[in-house]
Amino acid sequence: MRVIAGTYRSRPLRSLPGLDLRPTSDRLRETLFNVLTAGNPLALEDTVWIDLYAGTGAVGIEALSRGAAMVYFVESSSKAAELVHGNLQSLGIKTDFEIIKQDTARALQTLEARKLAADFVFLDPPYRMEDAYKQTLEVIAGASFLKPGGMVIAEHAKRFDPGEEFGQMRRSRQLKQGDSALSFYRRA
Repeated sequence: MRVIAGTYRSRPLRSLPGLDLRPTSDRLRETLFNVLTAGNPLALEDTVWIDLYAGTGAVGIEALSRGAAMVYFVESSSKAAELVHGNLQSLGIKTDFEIIKQDTARALQTLEARKLAADFVFLDPPYRMEDAYKQTLEVIAGASFLKPGGMVIAEHAKRFDPGEEFGQMRRSRQLKQGDSALSFYRRA
């Protein structure tokens, strides 16, 4: 596993064997960021991200590598939160991030209370936690921390559909690759 592009391009990222981690593959991450930067390689400059169920931190680190101003890594597992910190440290990233070691629902309440304004929210719970998708997407749909025009991206198993709409948030695109899929949501 490696950083695909940007400042930390080709630098390796670590994962942990035996944990319930399923890092976003290099290929799927590359597809995700190609979609987000299509026609504008600077599209991610100065953006704010929330990386939910961060795992290894690969998606948020990729965003930082491509110019994101701030990434909030949300991870409830102590070992995974330490792994995110270790991956950031190995790349020499010392600023522009915060690791929030809380369950997702509580972390979203914390970020909402801070009056955060995020451009992107990425969520990738363990595929077996299908209920977590609906619960998390419903909370995001009702929250005020997503900027107007902001985007929510859910990585999920190809065979599972997290849903078309949540409140005023509707799926605008779905990409399938291998056993995984990405669903892109925006407010209507």
